[in-house]
Amino acid sequence: MKRDEFHAWLKEGILFLDGATGTNLQAAGMPVGVCPEAWILENKQTIIVLQQQFVQAGTDILYAPTFTGNRIKLAEYGLEDKIVEINTQLVSFSKEAAQGNAKVAGDMTMTGQQLYPLGELTFEELVDVYREQAQILYDAGVDLFVVETMMSLQETRACVLAIRECCDLPIMASLTFEADGRTLYGTPPEVAVVVLQAMGVDAVGLNCSTGPEDMVEIVKTMHAYASIPILAKPNAGLPELEQGHTVYKTTPEVFAEAGTALVHAGARIIGGCCGTTPEHIKALKEAMKHLSPLPYKAEHRRIVTSERKIQEIDLHGSFCVIGERINPTGKKKLQEELRAGSLRLVRTMAREQEERGAAILDINMGTNGIDEKDMMVRAIYEVTSVTGLPLCIDSSYPEVLEAALRIYPGRALINSISLETDKIKQVLPLAKKYGAMFIALPVSDEGIPQTIEEKHAIIEQIVEKAKEFHLTEADIVVDGLVATAGATPTAALDCLATFTYCKKRNLATVCGLSNISFGLPQRTYVNMTFLAMAISGGLNLAIANPSQDMLMNVAAAANMLMHRPESDIAYIKQIQLFEKHSAEEQTMIKRTQITNTTSTLESAPKKENDNKVYRAVLEGEKDEIVSFAQEELNKGMKPEDIINHLLIPAINEVGELYNKQLYFLPQLIASANTMEQAISFLEPQIKRASNKMAMPTIVIATVEGDVHDIGKNLVGLMLRNYGYHVIDLGKDVPAETILDTALKEHAAIIGLSALMTTTMMRMKDVVLLAKEKAYTGKIIIGGAAVTPSFAEEIGADGYSKDAADCVKLVNTLLA
Repeated sequence: MKRDEFHAWLKEGILFLDGATGTNLQAAGMPVGVCPEAWILENKQTIIVLQQQFVQAGTDILYAPTFTGNRIKLAEYGLEDKIVEINTQLVSFSKEAAQGNAKVAGDMTMTGQQLYPLGELTFEELVDVYREQAQILYDAGVDLFVVETMMSLQETRACVLAIRECCDLPIMASLTFEADGRTLYGTPPEVAVVVLQAMGVDAVGLNCSTGPEDMVEIVKTMHAYASIPILAKPNAGLPELEQGHTVYKTTPEVFAEAGTALVHAGARIIGGCCGTTPEHIKALKEAMKHLSPLPYKAEHRRIVTSERKIQEIDLHGSFCVIGERINPTGKKKLQEELRAGSLRLVRTMAREQEERGAAILDINMGTNGIDEKDMMVRAIYEVTSVTGLPLCIDSSYPEVLEAALRIYPGRALINSISLETDKIKQVLPLAKKYGAMFIALPVSDEGIPQTIEEKHAIIEQIVEKAKEFHLTEADIVVDGLVATAGATPTAALDCLATFTYCKKRNLATVCGLSNISFGLPQRTYVNMTFLAMAISGGLNLAIANPSQDMLMNVAAAANMLMHRPESDIAYIKQIQLFEKHSAEEQTMIKRTQITNTTSTLESAPKKENDNKVYRAVLEGEKDEIVSFAQEELNKGMKPEDIINHLLIPAINEVGELYNKQLYFLPQLIASANTMEQAISFLEPQIKRASNKMAMPTIVIATVEGDVHDIGKNLVGLMLRNYGYHVIDLGKDVPAETILDTALKEHAAIIGLSALMTTTMMRMKDVVLLAKEKAYTGKIIIGGAAVTPSFAEEIGADGYSKDAADCVKLVNTLLA
C-alpha cells in the first residue's frame, strides 16, 4: 500500500482498527507465561477466527500478531533463530483472515530493554533489531506498519527509522501515556506528535493504558499540533478483579458511546486495546456511522523539541535566545576539557544557560585534537540528560550532523545549510530523514552575497531546494548574516531589510548579534541597540550568550513593548532572575573577600544544597561524585554522615522533583545511578569504621508470565541507595520461587511488579501462597495497570505508583 493511497483512504472518513489480541487469546485458552507468537503458530485457527470476527465487525486494519516478534523478545523464549518463520507465518494468518476485506499491519513494539545511557542497549543496536523484523514483515507482504504501545519516544524513533530504511510503506505510531499525561520517560503528547510527523510517520496517537474517557484530552492536544491523522486505541476501561480473574467491565455500548468523544476530540483512526472484543468494535462502528472526523492541519508549526519539551518559533510571538556557549571556539578551558575527554563543563554550561533563560541550546564540538563526531554524540547524550531544552546541532561536517541527529530524541534545529553545492546536497536529505528544522545560511559557492538582492535571491533558492525534499517554509529559519558595522556602515540596515523581507515571505529569522559591533568601542551599546531594532523589525531568534544580563533584559523589554503574548509576565520574571543573580554574585564576592583574609569560612557549616556531593546527586553528575565524596572525607566528614546528611536528602529532593513533574524518568535514573556510585565508594569504609546494624532485606520480582522489568529495576536501584539489602529475582518469576527466597533470606518485604493486565493475577497467587507458607513480612505491588484498589482486593499490604513512591512506602511499612 502506497502512502498516498493510505492518506486518500483516510480522507473518506473514519478508519476502524481491530480490538485486543492478548486478552481475547487468553480467554480462548492461551496460558500465561508462554510466548504468544509461538502459541498462535500452534493454534492457528484461534487467531484466524478472532480476526475474522473483527473484520466482520467492521475492522479496516488488522494488526498481525507480531507484537513481540523481534529478536530480543523472542530470545527470552529461546526462539530468536525462528524469527523469519514466526513473523512470516503470523502475517500469512492475518492475510488469510482478512481475505482482502481489511489491510494487514505489521505490528512492532518495545524490546523491554533500556537504551543507553539509561541501559546497555545502544541506539544503533536497537535500530538493527527493529530493521531485521521490519524487513521480514515487509517481505511477508504487510500493507503498512504499526509501532504501538511505546513508552519511549526514542525507541519509537528507532523503530520508525528502521522501517523507513527498509521500505516506504505507511507507518502508524502510538504511545502509551501515564495518568499525568506523559509517557513513562516524560514525553508529553505534543512532543510525540511534532517529532514523529516530522520524521514522516503517517498517523500518530495513543493506545492501551486507559479507557476512552481518559484519552480525550490527550487526543485534543495531539490534534492541535498534528498535520497527520490521530489514532486512538483505548482499553475497555481499567481492569478489575472478579472471582480471582482480571476482567474488563466496560460493555460494548458504553465503550462505543465514550469512543465517539475521541472522534469529536480529533481522532480519525480508532479501535480497541486490552479487553475489547469484536462486539466492542462492532458497537464502535455503529455509533460512528454518522460522524465526520475533524480536519487536520495542512502545515507543520515551527516547533523544535527535546524529548520532554517543545519550543515554538512564532513569527508573531516572543523573541528567543539560542544559547551559544557550548562551542569551543575561543574557549581555552572548554577546549582543554574536550581534549581530555571530559564533558563536565558542557553539562554545567547547559544547566546555566537554561537557568538564564535560553530557549534552545546550540551544540558545537568543532576543535582540533578531538574526534568531533564522537564528541558530538557524547555531548548530545550528556546535554539531554541535564536539560529539557531543544538543541541546535552545529557542525560544518554532514557526517557529524547525521550522527547527532540520529540519536537526538527530539526535533532538532540544524545550524546550518547554505547554498554551497556540497552542503545543500548532503544536509537537506538529513533534515528530511530526521525531521529537523534548519537554519538557511544565505551563502553560495561564490561566497558571501555582495548585495541585499543577491542575499534574498540565495534565500529563495534554498527554499526551492528544500521543497524538492518536501520541506516547507515552516521548516526553515533564515540567518540574517550580520556584517560588521565598522566596515560596512549599512550592515544593520541591510539586516533589518532581510528581516522585513523574510517576515513578508512567512519565514522565521535568526542571527548572531555580536558581529555587528566587531572592532568598535563599548560594543554592548551597539549590540543592545541593534537587538531592539532587530526585534522590532521581525527578528525571531538570536544565537547569543544568555548569561549577558543586558541582552536578556533588553529582549524581555522589547517583547513586552511589542505586546507579544504573555510578555509582561515574562519581563517581570526576567528582572527577578536578574536581581537574584546580581545578589548571588555579590554574595560570592563577599565570600571571596572573607576567604582571602580568614580560614574560618572553610570550617563554617554549609547548607545541604550548597554542597558538591548534594548537587552532584541532584544533577546526575556520576563522573564527579566519588571525587566530591573524597573531598568531604578529607575534611573529616564520616562516610555514614555523607550518606545520611548529603546523599539521602539529595535523593529525597530528586523524588520530590519527580513527583512534581519537574524531573522525569531519565533524570531520576541518572540521580539514582550517581548516588549508587557514591554508596559503592563509601560503604566499604563504613564497614571498616563500625559494626553497623544490617538493613532489612527486600525481595523484588516481576511476576510469572511478565517479562517487563524497567520499573522493577529502578525500584531496586532506589532501595539499594537507601541502604536496603535488595534481592532482585528478575522477571517471569513463579510465586513459589519468590516465597521460598523471601523465607530463606528472612525478607521484611516482597515487592511485585507487573506491566501487563494479563499477568496481574499472578500477584494474588503470591499473596495466597504467602499465607499458606506463613510468611510474616509485607507484600507490596506496582506496575502500569496496577491500582491501589487492586492491591486492596488481592490483600497486598501496599501499592506504589513509581520508584520514588516505593521508597516512601517501604520506609513507612518498616518504620
